[in-house]
Amino acid sequence: MNSNQQMKKITYLLAFVLTGSALAQEDCNLQYDGNGDGAVNVEDVLGVLSEFGEVCEPGFVTCGDNISFDGYSYSTVLIGDQCWFKENLRSTHYANGDEILGDATSAEWLNYAENGIGAQAIYYNANSLENFGRLYNWWAVDDERGLCPSGWHVPSDGEFNVLEISLGMPEEEANDGGERGIDHGIKMRSSPEDTPAWNGSNSSGFSALPAGYRYFPGSFYHENDDAYFWTSTISEDQAWSRKIRPDVGGVHRYPCYPSGFCSAIGARGTGFSVRCIMD
Repeated sequence: MNSNQQMKKITYLLAFVLTGSALAQEDCNLQYDGNGDGAVNVEDVLGVLSEFGEVCEPGFVTCGDNISFDGYSYSTVLIGDQCWFKENLRSTHYANGDEILGDATSAEWLNYAENGIGAQAIYYNANSLENFGRLYNWWAVDDERGLCPSGWHVPSDGEFNVLEISLGMPEEEANDGGERGIDHGIKMRSSPEDTPAWNGSNSSGFSALPAGYRYFPGSFYHENDDAYFWTSTISEDQAWSRKIRPDVGGVHRYPCYPSGFCSAIGARGTGFSVRCIMD
């Protein structure tokens, strides 16, 4: 339909409305009843006019495309049947646009942990953002406003298991705690040829990097040493996470980390990296 034909339809419709002829009847389908009130009236006409000439592009995403979110672009990768971000999340806002608290002192970071408040940090609040992304406490992960863009979410413990199983880990082993697998961490670590680089093979394309963590009292540990990732799954007062080390072939699965500090505050107030997975 060309623009002249569209305008002619709108004109006819407007004429009905302005003469008081609302088109309504029970058990009928009104093509132009945009607000669904059972009548074609002036509100419907104004709705049509407000969108006249607009073009709606399809919102399809193919795994492997780059995803833009909160001012940053993320590479994606298909691993088995799952589509993952290849990079750690960097955003400072929840999916609805609300700010995630950041730039916290050690005392503020601890206060957020003690009061169940979501927060994010950059390692030592310095320049590791580009390579390693931000560190989020679990309260930010669990926030109903969402950390990931529309169509994506923070992976559950089970979804991490599926990833590891797709890389060859036996299912019964994937459900164990502690270190599991033989070379699955190597497959998930970035390789020396990647930029940024680590010491894995990265045959999975997951591209894990040693971003370290921020402990719940506020101190930072293990940047350039280890990688830590949140899942969205609760385990009693803790939450499941993953740890990948440069000197270990497997992948650690913990209900909290560091071990020995598994209170709800310590377990969920610590800042780990976050990946997003497609819905």
